[in-house]
Amino acid sequence: MTVHAHRKGNESNDALMQRFKKQVQKTGLMKLLRHRASFKKKTTRRADRQAAIKREEYRAVNRKKQFYSNM
Repeated sequence: MTVHAHRKGNESNDALMQRFKKQVQKTGLMKLLRHRASFKKKTTRRADRQAAIKREEYRAVNRKKQFYSNM
């Protein structure tokens, strides 16, 4: 993905830079590059499973709170 911005007629440098920044923003290029900048290790199956178990515990507690809050 390349972004080009050529000066239009009597356009100032500031206006050219603003137009270029807007084009870069629209492409989503900076977001992609920031995401790629840091390496994120994949979670292990064990960690995924433990997280799922924890989520279920939290949901059970919330369901219990919801049930007893009406009394």
